Amino acid sequence: MITFRQKNKPLVVTDRLIIRLPSMDDYEAWLRLRRESESFLNHWEPKKEKEFYSKDSFQTRVRWAKRNFSSTKVLHLFLFLKVNHNLIGGLTLDNIRYGPFHSASLGYWIGEGFSNNGFMTEGLRAIIHYANKTLKVTRLEAAILPNNNASKRVLEKCEFKYEGVGQSYLQINGRWRNHVLYANVNKNRRGSAS
Repeated sequence: MITFRQKNKPLVVTDRLIIRLPSMDDYEAWLRLRRESESFLNHWEPKKEKEFYSKDSFQTRVRWAKRNFSSTKVLHLFLFLKVNHNLIGGLTLDNIRYGPFHSASLGYWIGEGFSNNGFMTEGLRAIIHYANKTLKVTRLEAAILPNNNASKRVLEKCEFKYEGVGQSYLQINGRWRNHVLYANVNKNRRGSAS
């Protein structure tokens, strides 16, 4: 079951998760989770700036997330366990485009201790639904490293389809890397003229 609520901030609730905008109250939990999972996440993410873990940098991201949510340009959210409100990861719908596109780019991460439990699959399914129904974004694009089998499984469970390879797509750990491209296209979009 998925429910949506909005009062000062977006809130998506699933069977096991609460998905919402980050706040400054999340800083310590975020810092702990990111540091504990640093070596796990560094395989898949761009190289971090020196100030990545600073409180000022986090505050900038919180403000950026709120401002961009209000303008529906970016949806930057954190995932929390419903049972104890522990932060477990995050996801972002970026580059949200309307007009003839109605599409967005998807990025996500999960703390190492929470991987392989179906949490990201549950979160992505909820955000796909939210994007389709609330934002009217009907095409979500994702790019993953070819050897990221866990991410590939998550995307395929969420009905993303393989679309090709992006050559030298993104710098990971300081190196340009090819990425495998996937897209989730809402079935109502296929072939419709509206």
